[in-house]
Amino acid sequence: MAEKQNAQSREQRKKDKLNEKKLAKQQELEKIKRPRMRVIPIWIRIILVAAFFCVAVVAGAMFGYGILGDGAPMDVLKKETWEHILDLVKVE
Repeated sequence: MAEKQNAQSREQRKKDKLNEKKLAKQQELEKIKRPRMRVIPIWIRIILVAAFFCVAVVAGAMFGYGILGDGAPMDVLKKETWEHILDLVKVE
């Protein structure tokens, strides 16, 4: 019977210790949580991503047309080049 009481009290001590750990973790998390200050606002990030995307597309087209295609890289920016490319794609 004494063993039964020891087993119960041992289990109870384990539960108490686990609860204390959980409580300590919660208190620690509450201390750490602070409102986040963003250095760069979201709307500026969206504009920057769109701008970087456009630059990457133009740079890729210039690389592909100028270096891989043996043309002048600045010709990618001309309207006549794109009209010619579209005429080749849309063969009637």
